[in-house]
Amino acid sequence: MTRALIFDFDGLILDTEVPEFQAWQEIYQAHGCELPLATWAACIGTSSEVFDPYAYLEAQLGRPVDREAIRVTDRQRSAELIGLQTVLPGVMDYIADARRLGLHLGVASSSSRAWVSGHLTRLELSAHFTCLKCADDVQRVKPDPAVYQAVLEALALPADQAIALEDSPHGIAAAKRAGLFCVAVPNALTRQLAFAQADLRLSALTDMPLARLLLEVERRGRVAP
Repeated sequence: MTRALIFDFDGLILDTEVPEFQAWQEIYQAHGCELPLATWAACIGTSSEVFDPYAYLEAQLGRPVDREAIRVTDRQRSAELIGLQTVLPGVMDYIADARRLGLHLGVASSSSRAWVSGHLTRLELSAHFTCLKCADDVQRVKPDPAVYQAVLEALALPADQAIALEDSPHGIAAAKRAGLFCVAVPNALTRQLAFAQADLRLSALTDMPLARLLLEVERRGRVAP
């Protein structure tokens, strides 16, 4: 029986991933260089430390760049683009239906608590979530399962009573390692990546109402990690 839904944040509740990639692509283009998605994908859904966009740009140019100036440009442009985004389709319906059904709602994110909490507050979503676990709360982020395990521990639930909603391969790997049934809901950027580990894939949460998803999960049974 499902008693909780655990949402990823970036790219699942709010599309911050396309704006961040676009901002960096614009920076690379301004330098006459390219940033392929296949290269950028290494850091989607996990720590930004996995890929150094400054070093990759410098390697293409064959010289150092003004990292501080680029950092300022990236932050300003990312913030501008993210500010234009709204909550992704189906998220509000899932939250409303989960609350109506008495399910716990959690967030498991590889981003910082300040980042996730700040956006949830801005979007007026904070009050809906029972538990929020982020990079600050664990030693290792996704694809390590620690952040999902932290949410389960806080909710005092076993993994077979929760469903994870994810948009990235790293996130799906983390959810499966934590023993969760995982639904992949890729966004405009991540839909180009591989999702073989997911138990179920939707193009958007609007594809399947929560009540039907719960029935589908029970019909399929829990898939072992």
